[in-house]
Amino acid sequence: MALIVQKYGGTSVGTVERIRNVARRVAKWRAAGHQVVVVPSAMSGETNRLIGLAKELQPQPDARELDVIASTGEQVTVGLLALALGALGVKAKSYCGWQVKVLTDSAFSKSRIISIDAARLQSDLNDGCVPVVAGFQGIDADGNITTLGRGGSDTSAVALAAALRADECQIFTDVDAVYSTDPRVVPEARRMHTISFEEMLELASQGSKVLQIRSVEFAGKYKVPTRVLSSLTDPDISVEVEANSGTLITFEEDPHMAMEQAVISGVAFNRDEAKITVHDVPDRPGIAYAILGPIADANIDVDVIVQNVGHDGMTDLSFTVHRNDYAQALKILKVQVQPHIKCREVSGDDRIAKVSVVGLGMRSHAGIAARMFRTLAEEGINIQMISTSEIKISVVLEEKYMELAVRVLHKAFELEQE
Repeated sequence: MALIVQKYGGTSVGTVERIRNVARRVAKWRAAGHQVVVVPSAMSGETNRLIGLAKELQPQPDARELDVIASTGEQVTVGLLALALGALGVKAKSYCGWQVKVLTDSAFSKSRIISIDAARLQSDLNDGCVPVVAGFQGIDADGNITTLGRGGSDTSAVALAAALRADECQIFTDVDAVYSTDPRVVPEARRMHTISFEEMLELASQGSKVLQIRSVEFAGKYKVPTRVLSSLTDPDISVEVEANSGTLITFEEDPHMAMEQAVISGVAFNRDEAKITVHDVPDRPGIAYAILGPIADANIDVDVIVQNVGHDGMTDLSFTVHRNDYAQALKILKVQVQPHIKCREVSGDDRIAKVSVVGLGMRSHAGIAARMFRTLAEEGINIQMISTSEIKISVVLEEKYMELAVRVLHKAFELEQE
């Protein structure tokens, strides 16, 4: 008997009928002798509806109150799913994040989990009950309801799996696996049976929407085997078949990863980026902090950073932010930073995209960057910025070339082949 945490996304619980199907799937795993904890998202579109209501009253809603509102979508889902399980004769109990208790910091709408008290859930499991826990939410030290940001239910599920020392965390979504790239862009994209946490973390951070990046960080840190599965398959498919489907995200030392990895595992892309350039700033120690410090203080994440070679005591610094943070970041730089550092100009471009190739094989194979750059050059695609890690190369380019870049790189690295 294994302890399984199952997470279901908004599409998976988007209607009453789909909630019934989730209940049938959970009941099937219970009937096979497994202990199950379920973490559902809000019904598809519900969080957007709630945020829209708040913005009708305040264009920039108070962050604390917005979290109170946004967290109610999951509260509805856990109650409905507990009822559906009860109708099948499965003992179930619903919980909000604050009831568990999922303790977070106080960064409303972007909170991070500090700890989870799993005693209540473990007691339910020992009693033969299925706990149904609201994802995406928690409570801070002052008793305020908090949310973890978009995709936060993935993080909730993996964090619960870590706290309970679960045997596996299963992420049920509307895709059936992790692919070498988005099949909607490249129909020949290959399903991966296994992938390392390190590769999955890079793919998630570079734009792959299959898993939320913080959930992968949690899974890797606490070594929680995590499987991506489709919730749109027949809920009565056998447990044996389902347990070996999808993509298993695991560790390099795991026997599943024993065979030599392909040089490149996947191509990720992100069109939700914007580039900002601060022109002619003094080329002196501390200038990068003077520019990026106020951005960090506003809780805005910075991605790719490039500082040009200085000339005549001046330099340019460019960086990327999420497109949703673009206007705020520009305002901070023009109002707070530019008068302070006396730069010539602050400019921006919200029509850029980032394309990345990821693979453990980069550690032992030379020439990956050269092949990537040559492939893009042959298509006349100009590279604006470059960022690298041990197993990743990312380039920033014009948004209109993004899909072409993904297709030609996928073909150049022969990712359609097993």
